[in-house]
Amino acid sequence: MKIFRWMAILLCAVAATACEKNGVQDITGSLPGARIKFYNFGVNAPPVNFYANDAKLTAITSTSGTESTLGVAYGAVGSNGFYSAITPGAYTFAAKIAAATDKDLTISRASATLVDGKSYSFYTSGFYDAVAKTVEGFLVEDPYIQTIDFTTAYVRFVNAISNSSPMTLHARNTTTQAEIPVGALVAYKSAGAFTAVPGGVYDLNTRVAGSTANAITRTAVSFLPGKVYTISARGDMTVTSTTAVTRPILDNTANR
Repeated sequence: MKIFRWMAILLCAVAATACEKNGVQDITGSLPGARIKFYNFGVNAPPVNFYANDAKLTAITSTSGTESTLGVAYGAVGSNGFYSAITPGAYTFAAKIAAATDKDLTISRASATLVDGKSYSFYTSGFYDAVAKTVEGFLVEDPYIQTIDFTTAYVRFVNAISNSSPMTLHARNTTTQAEIPVGALVAYKSAGAFTAVPGGVYDLNTRVAGSTANAITRTAVSFLPGKVYTISARGDMTVTSTTAVTRPILDNTANR
């Protein structure tokens, strides 16, 4: 698991405030035991910052000395897709508007109790209501196995499209043309199981139950042996344009 440098800096800063000027600083303490990452996948949602209770866990770098108003845009994953370390316990996670207009207004939230040693993902999802200034959200556990087989990749599917039917993700190897289902049917606001997939390049397709037609397609996705991936569906199933920002898309984010 990658560790953020800023976490080490934060721990050092906290230690420094509690010690005398010439004291020896001990920065060898362990990071909090739970992990969480954040996805802004609510269609037409504004850029947001993500919070755990009152603590901000994602932000955009600013060179002006003031907080950036850019935030995590629609279709993006907070902290460049890395997990944030967090102390296990009960939280309300929130997505708050990053822009100057309606600054820090909460548009989505979900509550959960995080367990030591486990990883989680919080999604904004569905469609942003510009009048009520709300969007749906949900949280799932990321229960990938800790003992990784470095001859294979592990992949799971998350459905963040509110107007979709339950779908199964299929992966077709571009070399052998062999196709495998990645888990089973996954309904909106749900996650499938992590499935072992041989390393290689794949064309990905989702299909609803009883259909051979592809609902969403993404080509030439590489799965490296020893890595863990989440494929997330976002967008609007009624959009048929191949270039529209709100079209159905399969996002690929590495868990580790």
